[in-house]
Amino acid sequence: MPLTTEQSQKGELRTVALAKRNALPGDIRAGAADTIAGRPFPVALKPGFIVSGYSPMRSEINPVPLLRKLADAGAQLALPVVQGRGLPLTMRAWSFGAPLVSGVWDIKEPAPDAPEVFPDIMIVPLVAFDCKGQRIGYGAGYYDMTIARIRAMKPVVAIGLAFAAQQIERVPATPFDAQLDIVLTENEVIDFRKG
Repeated sequence: MPLTTEQSQKGELRTVALAKRNALPGDIRAGAADTIAGRPFPVALKPGFIVSGYSPMRSEINPVPLLRKLADAGAQLALPVVQGRGLPLTMRAWSFGAPLVSGVWDIKEPAPDAPEVFPDIMIVPLVAFDCKGQRIGYGAGYYDMTIARIRAMKPVVAIGLAFAAQQIERVPATPFDAQLDIVLTENEVIDFRKG
């Protein structure tokens, strides 16, 4: 099946954005993750809120400092599990110290017996984002499908986690792309819900 114009443009933007993200030095990466975790969280956490994170791969910003802060504040954590190409992710309950197994692409995920949960807040990795809350991922659409699935069930706040260097002028969005509500970078909190 031929690529659409948007898919082709995203592919080119993805290549440039990944090269830029990969070039960030380790101390900048660690500092950015700590800075994000050190700021007040932009969403009020209610008792029992479920927050899904992710196990970082490649040069993604590390969500662990933020997830630890949220767990300390009472959030129940979850991590994604890839079910297969063309399917949304399954979010499974997880807590610090619980075992992780190697999943698709050797990404660490909860064991198969961990219960499926439906997050109130999703911390989402990305390759690039724009000023409207559109994101570029790796191209398989897992997070777009998952956000859409959960939004069809209940309110969920989708929060992208990124280095400031990952912001681009415009993402060529399609109707299948799930818009983020907020992006957290080391420089700022960008809230797209404010009009």
